[in-house]
Amino acid sequence: MKQKEGLPDTTEFTPKFEFNPKDGIDNPALSLAEDSEPEGALQLRFCFLKKEEGESFGFWLRQEAGNGGHLIRQVKPGSLAHRKGLREGDRILEVNSVYVDDMEHFKVVWKIRSSGMQILLTVLDGNAYSLAKALDWNLAQLLPSYNRPRLCCVAKDQNGFGFNVSSPEGVKGIFRVSVVRNGPADKAGVPDGSWLLELNGMSVENWTYARLNKKLKQSSSPMGLLVIDAESEEFYRQHNIKITGALADSSWLPFEVRKLQMTRGPNGYGFLLKEETYGSGKRGQFLREVDAGLPAEKAGMSDGDRLLGVNGESVENVDHHGTVSKIRADSKQVTLLVIDAEGSKFFDLVGLSPLVFYDNQDALSGSHATHGSSSPSMLQENRTSGFAPCHLAMNLHCNARPPRDDSQDSSKEEQDGLSQPF
Repeated sequence: MKQKEGLPDTTEFTPKFEFNPKDGIDNPALSLAEDSEPEGALQLRFCFLKKEEGESFGFWLRQEAGNGGHLIRQVKPGSLAHRKGLREGDRILEVNSVYVDDMEHFKVVWKIRSSGMQILLTVLDGNAYSLAKALDWNLAQLLPSYNRPRLCCVAKDQNGFGFNVSSPEGVKGIFRVSVVRNGPADKAGVPDGSWLLELNGMSVENWTYARLNKKLKQSSSPMGLLVIDAESEEFYRQHNIKITGALADSSWLPFEVRKLQMTRGPNGYGFLLKEETYGSGKRGQFLREVDAGLPAEKAGMSDGDRLLGVNGESVENVDHHGTVSKIRADSKQVTLLVIDAEGSKFFDLVGLSPLVFYDNQDALSGSHATHGSSSPSMLQENRTSGFAPCHLAMNLHCNARPPRDDSQDSSKEEQDGLSQPF
């Protein structure tokens, strides 16, 4: 069995140019060769961007009149995006292995914003994109075919978790999963014979079999497994794409982000917003004391739900007072994104934001962008690190409406389209 090699942060679909790990792709310029077969003409690039706290990715995403697609603009020299090979005029075809070329612009912005600190972009040179469109090629069909890694939540039953792991003797990080038919792992969607990539959000790339076995025995229920089939693992490895949980197919998970749309009644919305510690010491905003018969309960809110977003903006890193201000920005209505308590615990366990997997298929309240300005659905990078003191609570029955805080709005006026910085 061949051992997996290390995975650098960026790659090209066709390994044609020299790669400098420090500076990124030395020559990212692409051309569309004369070829009767379009599959041989497209040269895609995969760019994996992982930023540090307080750092931006270093590019703007634009939608322009007269130019199709989602355009990369204003790549800052020396930035993360520049070092990893993004260039002016590139078009984004996929975000975290999800095809977005035919997706509404604000939804693409949402996917990038909600990806957090790291993201995988599949891009095509602007000239190649324009020519492909002129020839009426279906870009989605021309993309390479492979399966995304799968994120599974496996709950223990009286017989255990329902899978075994094997590994070549003396080899680190190579673990094949054998699934017991109709057992917990099988029911959770773990494919038999798949490779194990992460256990509870921790990469097993450098683990010995003994260490993995110890971690499995210590794991509580449920556990989070990131797995991938052998053929798709080969594709990612050959093209030097770093596999992370953010790339996963989450369709097998029993949890989902819920959208609650509420109109304020005479007695308010009918819930208490409270800042609490959860998981590994993080602090978040939780919904408590949901009043029977009031708008919150009618919208589907449950006691213990964790608040993730307000009117299309993430509040996972916003303090209590800032979150209250966002909820009260409109005195008549609000749209919240929430996840239940069990889902919150699971995503905290695997170290991912639930918003990474929220596809935002339905437009949020006020989500359609206006010309040259920030849409409420287009999340702004929030670098606030502090939180309000413990046990803060705000009862949202009152009718006060503080001034709207637009300090987070970092959009730029442009004459011919929509633009968002990342």
